[in-house]
Amino acid sequence: MLHLRMIVPTDRTDAALELLETTVGTAHVAVLAGAARDPRGDVVLCDVAREAADGLLAELRALGLHKDGSIAIENIDLSLSVRAERAEEEAPGEGADAVLWESLTDATHEESTLSATYLAFLTVATMIAACGVVLDNAILIVGAMAVGPEFGPLAGICTALVQRAPRLAWRSVTALVVGFAAAMVLTVGFSLFMDAMGLFHAGALAAERPNTNFIYRPDWFSFVVAVLAGTAGVLSLTSAKSGALVGVAISVTTVPAAANAAVALAYGAYGQAWHSMEQLLLNLAGIIVAGTLTLVAQKLLWARHDTGPARRPRH
Repeated sequence: MLHLRMIVPTDRTDAALELLETTVGTAHVAVLAGAARDPRGDVVLCDVAREAADGLLAELRALGLHKDGSIAIENIDLSLSVRAERAEEEAPGEGADAVLWESLTDATHEESTLSATYLAFLTVATMIAACGVVLDNAILIVGAMAVGPEFGPLAGICTALVQRAPRLAWRSVTALVVGFAAAMVLTVGFSLFMDAMGLFHAGALAAERPNTNFIYRPDWFSFVVAVLAGTAGVLSLTSAKSGALVGVAISVTTVPAAANAAVALAYGAYGQAWHSMEQLLLNLAGIIVAGTLTLVAQKLLWARHDTGPARRPRH
């Protein structure tokens, strides 16, 4: 279940209440008349089944509440209510299959912002992976994968392609390209500094490295894993199963490939740097293709019974 908290202009409160009370999948409608001060209006509260939320939000936006009032949405972790159970049973489809497009767009918009924090995480992750490359340490590589925040922009690109949102697409591509470019440049400097300190050496990069040589040896398995990870990552976002994102992060060779390319560039090993970039691009492409197709499939499957909020007769 989701909880909606709305500020509704007084001239539209009746219309909003009629919509909430006649939509299948809603429960616990409450009104605090005149409680809102900025903007002024009535505070309207409601719980709604996840599978009915997307259509309901579209209708609320049609009333202009997002412009003249507000619509806030929260997940309900526990609801002990027979009415809530009935609302979930009456709502069409299953909540786990429903995609809340407004929430997905908002989440990917935030995660795909090119911010100082995003750059810091990506740079630190790339530097950790650089240490793993030189030491041939798979644990450090896995740790770097988990730290890297690059799935946010990748999910943003997928969402933008399906929702035809060019601004989100541009923001996501910018965060991805600029983020990796900056992280790699800084990691080149980090590698040279570590070499000057006697902690990195060219011999380690030229060694066989049985634990990490997959990073600069792209093959079809790399693409297959990226496709599977992209599918799992998008499903975790749309179903609010955020814990699965950790598994996605440590399944794809994006940050390690960028780190290996940076270290190789620092030592002039341009062939290995090029193969690492191939690995990076192959993984990025696989995630974007799989994520986009997953969202398209979810949209088509849900469209079979998502014809707008189902109505219940008024008594």
